[in-house]
Amino acid sequence: MTVNRLGSRGHLTAPERAARGLAAREACPPAEQEQFGPRPDRLTPATLLRAQAESRLPELVPVRHGRMLANPFAFYRGAAALMALDLAPAPVSGLGVQLCGDAHLSNFGLFASPERRLMFDLNDFDETMHGPWEWDVKRLAASLVVAGRQNGFDRKARRKTVKATVRRYRDAMAGFAGMRALDVWYARAEVGELETLLRVKLPKQRAKAVRRTVSKARTSDSLKAFAKLTSVVDGQVRINPDPPLVVPVADLLPGVEREQLEAQIRELLGRYRLTLQSDRRVLLDAFEFVDMARKVVGVGSVGTRCWIVLLRGRDDHDPLFLQVKEAQPSVLEPFVPQELRPAERVSNEGQRVVAGQRLMQATSDIFLGWQRSTGIDGVQRDFYVRQLRDQKGSAVVEEMVPRGMRLYGELCGWTLARAHARSGDPIAIAAYLGDDDAFPRAVAEFGERYADQNERDHAALTEAVAEGRLEAVPGV
Repeated sequence: MTVNRLGSRGHLTAPERAARGLAAREACPPAEQEQFGPRPDRLTPATLLRAQAESRLPELVPVRHGRMLANPFAFYRGAAALMALDLAPAPVSGLGVQLCGDAHLSNFGLFASPERRLMFDLNDFDETMHGPWEWDVKRLAASLVVAGRQNGFDRKARRKTVKATVRRYRDAMAGFAGMRALDVWYARAEVGELETLLRVKLPKQRAKAVRRTVSKARTSDSLKAFAKLTSVVDGQVRINPDPPLVVPVADLLPGVEREQLEAQIRELLGRYRLTLQSDRRVLLDAFEFVDMARKVVGVGSVGTRCWIVLLRGRDDHDPLFLQVKEAQPSVLEPFVPQELRPAERVSNEGQRVVAGQRLMQATSDIFLGWQRSTGIDGVQRDFYVRQLRDQKGSAVVEEMVPRGMRLYGELCGWTLARAHARSGDPIAIAAYLGDDDAFPRAVAEFGERYADQNERDHAALTEAVAEGRLEAVPGV
């Protein structure tokens, strides 16, 4: 809920906003936020995955199941819908923000700002919508517990990590509550500053690993993608096949259908152009279509329609890769309390993703936009468009030690608080959180309980695949 609209007479003072947060704290004490228990009528993982498969490409659904089968953390990454179902009956403060919707620790990472500065921020917004701020915090906290267990951390180390992360969120929110609105909007985490901080706090070997990740991100751009993903075939640049992960459109469909699909994507890009700023339309017009392919991405997104499109500027040494990704309704949609839903709902799911990303990120991809398209099957679908690679990078969760995960969790906690402060009321949220450890302790306990549930769900998926109730292709 926004606290003011320009020209309205309902502008709340800072003390009134703080009082609103204190009233929420009294109505829903932070200690109660540890509560979790699966509902008696809870869907099984197999039932939910089958329901989601109905709108996905059937040949890729087993790949999704195989990726989720790999370990409990991989399952967690693909089970945002299941957690949304579990969070729905849990107590909340009633204070709303723009949610990431899937704020696990692997959905934070590095990317380049339009000014070519390397930033750290949230980087996945498929499930974004307005809702209870606690849901993102709990999604992050539980992911730290799940990943910590996988890395062999004991309960004390996991609890220390989660509490440090949530305290950082709490303290950051208190800081944003004391800032001018413009200063909150301009706050960002630049990687140069983070590298300096981590060099002080991490052992030399771990600090070197961070520098390698940053260096790798700086070189991860369209030129690198061009060298890796393309080759020259009969004198023409073409995207390399790597089925089932990357399938060029020429290998996917016969001649007439391929031409029809290419024409539809070209038309989509032409209309998507109108969702960009006027100066960026001029830049996009400097490129021409070369080739396209279907690409499998992530875990939870596998099976949704995703295309990579190769464009060319002045010559073959001036490439641009765009990702055209299907946007389905947020998995949070059925569960967000009515009073926290936005007054004005966008009609295009791609626009929902783009609007949420622009609102939560400190700075966003210059080619970020959206459009709706009718497929060759006659079905209308929503898409969003962004660069495939623009100095993107992420931490390797499996290689983290307790101290490194704790520092990374704190960075994610600060980043999430900054994202929430842009759309929500930082004064009210900070007042709700207070300066004690009631909320961090509650969320640490919730994280352990939810990690137990996640392990049961992963085991249930393993059983469903073993019994033939779900098909899975592991290792892809």
